Amino acid sequence: MFPGFSPEALTFLRSLKRNNRREWFQPRKEIFETKVKIPMIQLVEAINAELLDFAPDHLTDPKKAVYRIYRDTRFSADKTPYKTHVAAIFPDHNLGKQSSAGFYFHLTAKSVGIAAGSYMPGPDELRAFRTWLADNHKKFRDAARKPEKMLGKLQGSSVTRMPKGFDADHPAGDLIRMKQWLYWVELDAKIATTPRLLPELVKRFRAAAPVIAMLNAPLQKNATKSAGATSPNLF
Repeated sequence: MFPGFSPEALTFLRSLKRNNRREWFQPRKEIFETKVKIPMIQLVEAINAELLDFAPDHLTDPKKAVYRIYRDTRFSADKTPYKTHVAAIFPDHNLGKQSSAGFYFHLTAKSVGIAAGSYMPGPDELRAFRTWLADNHKKFRDAARKPEKMLGKLQGSSVTRMPKGFDADHPAGDLIRMKQWLYWVELDAKIATTPRLLPELVKRFRAAAPVIAMLNAPLQKNATKSAGATSPNLF
């Protein structure tokens, strides 16, 4: 069981938001490592143990799951050097980290954000998702309604016009026009300092798992085809 973050973790994130500069962070880096980063890795390990039961393809090395605290400021007008949250992602390890549907959570000084779905699919993944949804929209809608009590309704940005190759009057037009398919919910940050954090995260991931599996099914099919096409002929 994960006992929760210490109150010092929230205090650190709150202070970092007010003092987002290297001169403040560097003398306090040990606080970040011991109160935020190490517990975050421990939490990911605890989540991995639970994922074995319902989403084993999403087991993720904690060092790869936890995002760096350092911001990439090269192309941003915001030059503050640090993120004011800590986050972890659990993609399907058989597919691309960014392209596949998966699970995510982050901790800020004010909330615990929990997400499940596909956030930034590429063109190939979008085409695969949309083609699958066009043929399977009824069972997808049924599955997508089940996690709503814990994660809210499925959401995501959409294009205005129906993508090329799809019937403008298709009954799944709303799903096909989407560019993201996501659940998102926020909990009060106070829960992060209690043992309740782990089960609250896991029960939401578990609820969304069937939808995640549906979204990833066409990607896995395409990956299998690609692997077969590139495999040498041994006979």
